[in-house]
Amino acid sequence: MKIINDIQSLRQQVKEWRLQDLKIAFVPTMGNLHDGHLALVKAAHRHADKVIVSIFINPMQFGLSEDIDNYPKTLEQDKNRLTDVNTDLLFIPTSDIIYPKGYTDNTFVEVPNISDLYCGKSRPGHFRGVATVVCKLFNLVQPDVACFGSKDYQQLQIIQTMVDDLSMPVEIIPVEIIREESGLAMSSRNGYLTSEQRDDAPILYQTLQWLSEQVKTNNDYLQLCQLATDKINQAGLTTDYIDFCHAYTLAPATTDDKELVILASAFCGKARLIDNIQVNL
Repeated sequence: MKIINDIQSLRQQVKEWRLQDLKIAFVPTMGNLHDGHLALVKAAHRHADKVIVSIFINPMQFGLSEDIDNYPKTLEQDKNRLTDVNTDLLFIPTSDIIYPKGYTDNTFVEVPNISDLYCGKSRPGHFRGVATVVCKLFNLVQPDVACFGSKDYQQLQIIQTMVDDLSMPVEIIPVEIIREESGLAMSSRNGYLTSEQRDDAPILYQTLQWLSEQVKTNNDYLQLCQLATDKINQAGLTTDYIDFCHAYTLAPATTDDKELVILASAFCGKARLIDNIQVNL
């Protein structure tokens, strides 16, 4: 695996692969890699000849109350895991490379409307940071395809909307959620959970499964969401939101919609968990 830290070397390697007519896939990450990330790399290999992974902890997507300094950093372990899944190139830029003028004075990309809902409502400015850094990384790597996990379903739709709206020549490949044996969606945030909280956390997915069955015979979304909130809170978590949405626009679901996604977020201790489940009626 080749490791690159600067833009010039990255572009030179991409240029060489392009001259060989090789297809390039890209997986952007913030490090602290788990099996969910590795599933993205494996998916990328199925869609391209060469796979580039980036590790960059993006300050622009952290809110004022979110401590970026405490975000887990496991670079040596990440390198070993990426080598094991045959990553071709690891790009590890510094903040000075991504935001040479400082991220507060940097040009930004914002996807309207969809970015203000759900996680965007709970974390103002978060998706502006995500869209901006992904746009810049796309410009640097210039991939043919990019793989994103479906656990961050809202983020996935925001990136797809940005690509469509700005006519970016990148195909976005959604990759299904990788779960622990308990059903808990794999996430870097799971590292914040105590052993007791790990026993409680699966209630989030269990509740989504319950909702996906209930909605087949009951389209009172408000009632179902309230019942689900009570189930989650009674298990010791604190619900942030739980909503039925149109699967693609993420607008609140109507009784005429057939393709739905149920989005949910809850705090388990200091870990903010997110999950979703898609339902076709």
